Amino acid sequence: MAEIRSYTMNFGPQHPAAHGVLRLVLEMDGEVVQKADPHVGLLHRATEKLAESKPYNQSIGYMDRLDYVSMMCNEHAYVRAIEKLVGIEAPLRAQYIRTMFDEITRILNHLMWLGAHGLDIGAMTMFLYCFREREDLMDCYEAVSGTRMHATYYRPGGVYRDLPDTMPKYAPSRFRGRKEIDRLNDARSGSLLDFIEDFTKRFPAAVDEYETLLTDNRIWKQRTVNIGVVTPERALNLGFTGPVLRGSGVEWDLRKKQPYAAYDRVDFDIPVGVNGDCYDRYLVRVEELRQSNRIVKQCVDWLRANPGPVMVDDRKLVAPRREEMKGDMESLIHHFKHFTEGYCVPAGEAYAAVEAPKGEFGIYLLSDGANKPYRVKCRPPGFPHLAALEEMTCGHMLADVVAVIGTLDIVFGEIDR
Repeated sequence: MAEIRSYTMNFGPQHPAAHGVLRLVLEMDGEVVQKADPHVGLLHRATEKLAESKPYNQSIGYMDRLDYVSMMCNEHAYVRAIEKLVGIEAPLRAQYIRTMFDEITRILNHLMWLGAHGLDIGAMTMFLYCFREREDLMDCYEAVSGTRMHATYYRPGGVYRDLPDTMPKYAPSRFRGRKEIDRLNDARSGSLLDFIEDFTKRFPAAVDEYETLLTDNRIWKQRTVNIGVVTPERALNLGFTGPVLRGSGVEWDLRKKQPYAAYDRVDFDIPVGVNGDCYDRYLVRVEELRQSNRIVKQCVDWLRANPGPVMVDDRKLVAPRREEMKGDMESLIHHFKHFTEGYCVPAGEAYAAVEAPKGEFGIYLLSDGANKPYRVKCRPPGFPHLAALEEMTCGHMLADVVAVIGTLDIVFGEIDR
């Protein structure tokens, strides 16, 4: 029988398990990976360079489009960097709203990850289950910002507007009966906070469903246990953050170690893995779903009891309300100047990081005193994870490459920027 020669193959960028536009050049010895070379840059959109030619407040929308699965967390880092430079702090109610939406975003991200990771490894039902819950949270995004994904809801000094008192409802259609419409609209009869509270009550049972399907599933464990093992020391040296680092047993979470927003006022635990394999990273993220749900519930309770402003009272940073703009000429001019020219930020530099769902997402801003940044640098969590892909896949089978790419939770918007 002829000897099996090693050969080179392309994994992606069209491969459905490449999660976007990853081109992975694999050197194979039969079915075993000898070398894995990720080729990135296929989604490079020059976000950092574009931000240098726009006023500060016009680049918030670009941040949503970096890691386009955890939108508001990216905005949070950028807005915090501007607030550091200007020297302001958002009102406490705005901090709680930010905390709540950061955690809603974390749930959105982990549900997307769980559905896609399950689909990659062969658990089709997970994808359908996860999107069922995502739909409700997307409606929360839509209620506060008018859009389901790229919200631009966080602004320097607070958030765009307070939480709405009503939720959009399903309209009758020929595809759904009256009974079904009434059931869907049952939780939507009150305010956004009522809707989110109803979700927090339902969600733990949904997470139990996911775990029933996967946690003790023999096939799932065969595909994830002892695959892509990273030791705690190596994880730190490689620059891992987020669930990938915590899955290796390192208890590092910016929400606890360097608290921001209202994280020092809410109670939650940090799940940590033991073996540093794909299965542990899965368990960490599933537990994070439960902990995020806890935080959201605490934020809802606080926001109910404490009305107040959601934006600083600084006319230089905050545009006039639309009601004022329609009836007052000075407000119209102010509004126009605010959104075309923006505001000048004192010269200096600032780095602000948040615990995004994938890890530490940081924004480094350099200001020369103008109305646009001199330099913007994003620190994406996914880049160091992707850089370690070869180390994690060498010696594994080709099918395990899919499991490792899935467990890293890679999104190319933030990696290629």
